[in-house]
Amino acid sequence: MRTTSVALGLITAINLIACSVGAATAEPPLILERTIPLENVSGRIDHMAIDRVGRRLFIAELGNDSVDVIDLRAGKVLHRINGLKEPQGIGYLADQDVVVIANGGDGSVRFFHAEDLSPLGTIALGNDADNVRIDPSSGHVLVGYGNGGLAIIDPATQSMLKDIKLAGHPESFQLAPKTGRAFANVPDAQQVAVVDLKAGKQVAAWKTPGLAANFPMALDSTGRRLAIVFRSPAKLALLDPATGAVTESLDTCGDADDVFFDGKRNRIYVSCGDGAIDVVQGSPEGFELSGRVPTASGARTSLFVPELDRFFVAVRAGSNGSGAAILVFRPSP
Repeated sequence: MRTTSVALGLITAINLIACSVGAATAEPPLILERTIPLENVSGRIDHMAIDRVGRRLFIAELGNDSVDVIDLRAGKVLHRINGLKEPQGIGYLADQDVVVIANGGDGSVRFFHAEDLSPLGTIALGNDADNVRIDPSSGHVLVGYGNGGLAIIDPATQSMLKDIKLAGHPESFQLAPKTGRAFANVPDAQQVAVVDLKAGKQVAAWKTPGLAANFPMALDSTGRRLAIVFRSPAKLALLDPATGAVTESLDTCGDADDVFFDGKRNRIYVSCGDGAIDVVQGSPEGFELSGRVPTASGARTSLFVPELDRFFVAVRAGSNGSGAAILVFRPSP
């Protein structure tokens, strides 16, 4: 009951701030639609995945060793998978109704049937299994892990097809199906790795002088713009995916962990641990910051789902007794 009341207080406070900003200018670019409490969840929350047809949201609760399954229609938690080992990355295979969970604590990648959460199998990568991506062209599961690895896994047999070596632990990475490439942030090596997925090897390393700690990454739907957010200094940079050249850069919020393109509105969303979402608007002249939407300290992981036109932000439990929650934002036109 206490978590629910705190969540309602949070949604009211953010709405009041948004309304005050909207009254002074225009409607805010993101409108908080609802808050979904995550009962009995402590510690850091990491990445999310979506079942668009079934309207289920999967939350990797790293500090709680659990994954929650949220029914977005009802706005509540349906199920929880316990007994995990620091779940970080998560993916959903729609054609098989299977959830894939990468665990940082023991390096395992675990497969579950999404309907009843029954276990389907495990593959051991060694250590620090992190971000998960599903290759839409092949159905393969890709997982960044360890001190420098990108694993390509066949979900049908739960076996590794390729193990691509990188110069350091990969953070966010993106797939470019049209070119058969992947781009991976490797902050410890201060580079963006370019990977040929068919050949199973890194083919280029892009450097970004003066910019370090590259964690979030997004590729737009056309495959023509690569967005990378750096934490030192806090900058959003747009790169040409063909050459790695930085075409634009601008200041952004601190401690960023996720970035997304909104192609419908020509926007970019950056979620940051310092308690804000930066909304960056594109125009013929370039991109510029158009709004900073408040969230909560430490709320740095997010997921934008264009098909649902919703932006989800994970809020961890606070030291003041506030409960963990998922903030659901609706972009304004």
